[in-house]
Amino acid sequence: MRTIRIIEHVSLDGVIQAPGGPEEDVDSGFTHGGWAFPHFDEAVGEAIDAAHGTRFDLLLGRRTYDIWADYWPHQTGPMADQLNAARKHVATSRPESLGWGPADGLGSDIAAGIRRIKAGDGPDLVVWGSSTLTPLLIEQQLADEVVLLVFPVMLGRGKRIFSDMAAPSELTLVSSKAAASGAVISTYKPAGAMRTGTFAETAE
Repeated sequence: MRTIRIIEHVSLDGVIQAPGGPEEDVDSGFTHGGWAFPHFDEAVGEAIDAAHGTRFDLLLGRRTYDIWADYWPHQTGPMADQLNAARKHVATSRPESLGWGPADGLGSDIAAGIRRIKAGDGPDLVVWGSSTLTPLLIEQQLADEVVLLVFPVMLGRGKRIFSDMAAPSELTLVSSKAAASGAVISTYKPAGAMRTGTFAETAE
């Protein structure tokens, strides 16, 4: 059984759209792309390295795959080497066009494809980006860890990490660290169904 780890750049109001650059994702007229960059520092980079580990496969939505396929093959360094070498499992209706390899499509039933890969042997599966794949993983209770890199910005609008599809549930905070830039890196693990209660005094 393989671990699925979601890593997300997220604003204080839950937006994950286009953290890396102005042209990354302009859907619905989004004009704030690149909002994470001014707050990226050494501590954030170290947290990302630790979340990846030394060996991993990638689980990606098609948009994230295409963005990375245009960028990482032209880069050098340890991170580029790891990402380029990793097997990419991609949610796509066009598996024949996955030129940045090694890469495989997840099939027409995305959740079933993920379950099949998760049940097999291999390194951890790291999920980046994808405003469609991430909610599916949470809804289907397939994510084992969620690493949130929360940046001190308010965007007001944009694609969000959590959707109405997700069932009410609880997460356990495993670790949390504040970077000098103001970003907060927190790691969570699923903790089962959500509990409720009341602060009202019990009637005597």
